[in-house]
Amino acid sequence: MTQDIHDVVVIGAGVIGLSVAFYLVEAGLRVVVIDRKGMALEASYGNAGALAFSDILPMASPGIVRKAFKWLADPLGPLSIPPAYLPSIAPWLIRLWRASWNDRYAASVHAQAALMDLARQESSAMLARAGLDGMVRSDGVLHLYEGLSEFNASLPGWKLREDHGIASRMVSGSALEELQPGLSPRFTHAMFVPSWKTVADPYELAQGIGHAAMLKGAQFMVAEANRLTSETEGLGITLTNGDTLHARHVVLACGAWSRKLARQSGDSIPLETERGYNTTLPANAFDLRRQLTFGGHGFVVTPLSAGIRVGGAVELGGLTRKPDFRRSEMMLAKAKQFLPALKTEGGKQWMGFRPSLPDTLPVIGRSPHTRNLIYAFGHGHLGLTQSAATGRLVRDMLLDRPPALSLHPFRPDRF
Repeated sequence: MTQDIHDVVVIGAGVIGLSVAFYLVEAGLRVVVIDRKGMALEASYGNAGALAFSDILPMASPGIVRKAFKWLADPLGPLSIPPAYLPSIAPWLIRLWRASWNDRYAASVHAQAALMDLARQESSAMLARAGLDGMVRSDGVLHLYEGLSEFNASLPGWKLREDHGIASRMVSGSALEELQPGLSPRFTHAMFVPSWKTVADPYELAQGIGHAAMLKGAQFMVAEANRLTSETEGLGITLTNGDTLHARHVVLACGAWSRKLARQSGDSIPLETERGYNTTLPANAFDLRRQLTFGGHGFVVTPLSAGIRVGGAVELGGLTRKPDFRRSEMMLAKAKQFLPALKTEGGKQWMGFRPSLPDTLPVIGRSPHTRNLIYAFGHGHLGLTQSAATGRLVRDMLLDRPPALSLHPFRPDRF
């Protein structure tokens, strides 16, 4: 392996790492991206394809413990934790509960809203520069509710969004039928968010960002980082094959796999793994006009160029357990109830690992112990949405420019 010293090595080629690389190579830095599998082959491969700029409410919200116990009573419900995994995840769950306290929740909403504002601005600009803006659809989203009581219970959250400049409108009756024909009559009310966007295919979009970065001069290699060591001019990245890369700076952006390398560097960050499931059906499975969110059941249905994707739910089960595709089957069965004309044959199942932190905010900032190491992970199910904003923030950090927003809520040592 060459002894050349790269300006930056980005560890992780999901949509976050690839967007970071795009911004850095645009700034004239010599960038190498490494990933153990390839470009966008983990969580970025099969996500729901939403640019969910209005999704500012953290999972760690007041009342989450009460909701969690209700969900956990159903092993195939919106939230699942395998009993054998409970001892491992207990400290994370305690932090989640603490993050749901009213003052901390309000601070998280404020921080998330600021990051989403930046994401909205940067995403359009980045995708245009990468020649990918034609992959974005501006159809809005319908958040669906079963009856007036469930709708009314959601209104405080919509008021919070309104306070942060997010427009929405209530629809019901014929207006709801016009926005999405074929819904079960059990869904009587919805909130329509016109600013919500989706992409034609999240995997192709992430790959497109990566290829655009390579065209600008970034390098990519399939390799797995095993250890980081301090060197005179930066950091050494020892790979599992025994080779070593040398870099002035390293950006750790390998999603759910980031915890090990952060811990080696002296930073104990409570990163957990949300295992997300979906089924992608053929495009003719239903006349789907826009993304539909069934919040009470923890999943969404999205029109993609590859077909109709039914996915979501949260299984907190770590990185090593085998997939439980009964969760995909459960969501598909529910989708059939909610969209009676849905054809459920011919689907392709998938499971991916979302990197999740207990306050629902990512880690974006320098390691307190290793200044040459920058963290950019923990975006949960919002990696695609927040990728461009993260790229901008990491670039400005490396170039010692003032950040576009306060990084204090995202600091690595906040826990």
